[in-house]
Parts: sequence; C-alpha cells; structure tokens
Amino acid sequence: MVRRFLFAVLVTAIAAAPALADVRIVSSSGGIVGNYLEFFSRVRRSGDRVIIDGPCLSACTLVLSTIPRNRICVTSRAVLGFHAPALVDETGHKFRSREATKAVVASYPPAVQAWIRRHGGLKQDLIYLRGRDLAALYPRC
Repeated sequence: MVRRFLFAVLVTAIAAAPALADVRIVSSSGGIVGNYLEFFSRVRRSGDRVIIDGPCLSACTLVLSTIPRNRICVTSRAVLGFHAPALVDETGHKFRSREATKAVVASYPPAVQAWIRRHGGLKQDLIYLRGRDLAALYPRC
C-alpha cells in the first residue's frame, strides 16, 4: 500500500512538472487501472519518452497500450508483468472476466499480444516479459 502511494506521489509530481523529456519507471507493482491510464495519457500528450528501468507490473503494463512504441525504451533491468484483470463488483467481490481479459490483451500492440499468446495467455498469476524477449520488442535505452 505504501509503495502504491509513493508511486502515486511520484506520478503526481511528474504530471505537475513541465515536460521533462523522460519519464522513468523504476518500480511499479500496479494498482488502479484508471489512474495509470490517466497518467499515461498525460505522458502521451506531453511527448515525453518513457524509460522502463525496473519492474512494471499489472496496470503499469498499460504503458504499452498508451504510449507509442517509438517513445518507449527498456533497460536491462526492465521487467513487464502481465495478468488477467481482476474486476470488483458492487459488494467488493473480486472476479475474473474472459471478456475483460480479451479487451486488455487486445489493447496491447500486436507483438505483445503474440508474446502473451505464446506464454499461455493472461491468467491470475503474472507472466514476465524481460531480457531478450523484451529487447526484441522494444529498443534498449
């Protein structure tokens, strides 16, 4: 919880600052999808480049759906962690939805979609894109 709050503070500080040319993701365990989509939309509009320089898990991977490929680069420390989305109903019960999972996969670039399919699709547990597989899809910084 503290990590998510600190990330939110970092996101707010970056979003409030003038264009910085680079946004660096050092460690993000994910969180509320809407918050990430809003932040990455601001980054997209700013024209800033995104450097993935550590774990970018869960909702953080939506950076790939939002920022053009030519404005994303990865370091040797970059790790992307994908899983099927967890939805929450009005009573607070978490559940999975095939339709929501299909929509999330469809939001990623085609090469990422293919990698996800080759690794068994999105499930509850994370699957990790890193190393050579990641470097084949996104340029090194």
